[in-house]
Amino acid sequence: MKKNWPNVYKELGIKPVINARSWVTVYGGSIMKPEVINSIQEASSVFVDLEELHEVAGEFVSKVCGSEMSIVTSGCAASIVLMAAACITGMDRDKITKLPNTEGMKNEILIHKGQRNNYDKAFEIPGGKLIEYDNESLEKKINKKTCAIAYIIAPFFDEGIGLQQTIEIAHKNNLPVILDAAAELPPRENLTKFISMGVDAVGFSGGKGIGGPQSTGILTGKRELLEAAQLHSFQNLHTTKAAIGRPMKVTKENIVGFITALKLFMEDDEILENNLWHKKAQLIKDKIKPQDGLKIYIDDKYPNRQGPTVILSFESNYEGPKSEKIIEGLSNNDPKIFVGGGLNDGHAYMDEVHIFVHSLEEVDINIITNKLNKIIQSY
Repeated sequence: MKKNWPNVYKELGIKPVINARSWVTVYGGSIMKPEVINSIQEASSVFVDLEELHEVAGEFVSKVCGSEMSIVTSGCAASIVLMAAACITGMDRDKITKLPNTEGMKNEILIHKGQRNNYDKAFEIPGGKLIEYDNESLEKKINKKTCAIAYIIAPFFDEGIGLQQTIEIAHKNNLPVILDAAAELPPRENLTKFISMGVDAVGFSGGKGIGGPQSTGILTGKRELLEAAQLHSFQNLHTTKAAIGRPMKVTKENIVGFITALKLFMEDDEILENNLWHKKAQLIKDKIKPQDGLKIYIDDKYPNRQGPTVILSFESNYEGPKSEKIIEGLSNNDPKIFVGGGLNDGHAYMDEVHIFVHSLEEVDINIITNKLNKIIQSY
């Protein structure tokens, strides 16, 4: 059993890997469908007015999300930069040209201490200052320098006081809530859910569950905030001074590819999709040889999972290798196999192995389970 090795990578000496760790950036996000690739190729054949293309694409995204305004961005991290910048400056063009220098501006963004992560630096790129709070101190931390409350939804993150209560407290104090929901698609209902709850702006990745180009994303929400974000973005090509988002370019090919992927994403049957993933998960579970103390089960509880996931956990009578050794053994395979668990997920060490199935083909499943059985039985 061998993994397909495309010539374009073979010529560079780069071997493909097996991604059972979900739509993570470091392994290339998702695999684009042929229709998306074809749309990218077609889009590359002519010149267009990028500002006009951005406008039309944003209108389409807004219809899908039930929002007032949207921007196609160069990834969710870029969405975070733009929404943070919008909260700091509003529509004040003088302030916009000064970023990341925020002297004299409201630049404090509150964030729950249990939601700090490797990517929250994006809130600080435009000059924002992250201020941590806990469940009891949110309102106490609000002051004349506060410009927004950030909220992050991701597997195993602390929900704090919950998104709805966070929104209520923020709006009572005339502050926007800006949401990082990068990997929260599917379920497709999340495209409209957070907006309908009252979030002022939310960022999604375009290259994860949606299946678009990896370097795309969505910024969507209320017009007042999105218009300010647009002034900071690559779309604002006619400012005297380049705005903070000028390097965050989205090509015509990526915009068209993303819109094509979003259309396909909305047309897909989520129930059938989930059933297919369940069958993959069950096949993996059935192929792993039982061992005393090794617990193997399928978990699909949202928000900790974005679909059926095979979990390996270890009971007290288990005598074989645990997550660290298993993950190391899989990653040393040829081809390399990457899974979740261990130090990969959440904020703390998790002595579990997580096998995400949505991107796996039958050949991948056979390679994973054969190697996994060898590792477990070698001790």
